[in-house]
Amino acid sequence: MSKPVQVYILLGQSNMLGAGKIKGGDGSLEHAVKEKNLYPYLVDVAGNWTERKDVRNVRVMGSGTGGMRGFNNEWMTIKGGKIGPEFGIGHHIGNAVDAPVLILKSCIGNRALGWDLLPPGGEGFEFTDAKGVTWVHPGYKGTPEKWVKGTEPKKIKWYAGMQYDGDIARAKKVLSELDKYYLGAKKYEVAGFLWWQGDRDSRSAALSSRYEKNLVHLIKTLRKDFNAPKAKFVCASLGQTKKGSTDGGGKILDAMQAVDGKSGKYPEFKGNVASVYTHPLSKGGSSGGHYSGNAETYMNVGEAMGKAMVELLGQSK
Repeated sequence: MSKPVQVYILLGQSNMLGAGKIKGGDGSLEHAVKEKNLYPYLVDVAGNWTERKDVRNVRVMGSGTGGMRGFNNEWMTIKGGKIGPEFGIGHHIGNAVDAPVLILKSCIGNRALGWDLLPPGGEGFEFTDAKGVTWVHPGYKGTPEKWVKGTEPKKIKWYAGMQYDGDIARAKKVLSELDKYYLGAKKYEVAGFLWWQGDRDSRSAALSSRYEKNLVHLIKTLRKDFNAPKAKFVCASLGQTKKGSTDGGGKILDAMQAVDGKSGKYPEFKGNVASVYTHPLSKGGSSGGHYSGNAETYMNVGEAMGKAMVELLGQSK
């Protein structure tokens, strides 16, 4: 294997993890492919799930900084009971990249960027709620999640950024044992990050108000942590949130659109960050209910994220 493996790291919470049903009636992947003729690349002429021999699909998971459980380590193919966006992502990247590709997912459900996933260097802040109570929210490694200003914080076992530390450590562990996940591979390059998250932050007025600041910091910190200053970054919004929304979900969407390299407000992200607006791609339900398990939502969002990543890769050639 002469070329370094091109690694794309998938991060976020439960919808990046994936809840799209494979088997069943309308809303399942089988129904979408076999009855509606969608995503034809997923099956061969005999109707069997295809297997891409140029894209590895690896998924690891753990809570906080706890141990690592491995769930996937195979060529990209449909198996098990549920899918996430990795198949749409892997299809488009695999077609566009003339090198071995590794899709590496390291995440778990129900985690907030402003708390569990806060990267190193993430700052604390104060927030006054609707009742006029001012709360202190800690920076990276601080604990607990929040406390009333002027009171003594009571430490808990969890700290700000504990899930970030764990997810990144587990991804790095996979890369340190590259040959175990991509046979014959000697070298790799982290070429991109894909982020689908925001549900937990959207439920907090405090955390949603900080989402843009934290997202900017996340992009920069990921590149630093993986020694990949030129790695591209693609994020996707919550499917139920329409443009113009002013609730917590709206703040998440606004933050994601703000970092978009084309239409956003950060010149340093031009050509290397893209935001995917997923409302038109979502087949109903919401992020909190895993889009009712509709596989088309997960495929559509994955395809859009993959296309966005490929477009960014093309801009850097």
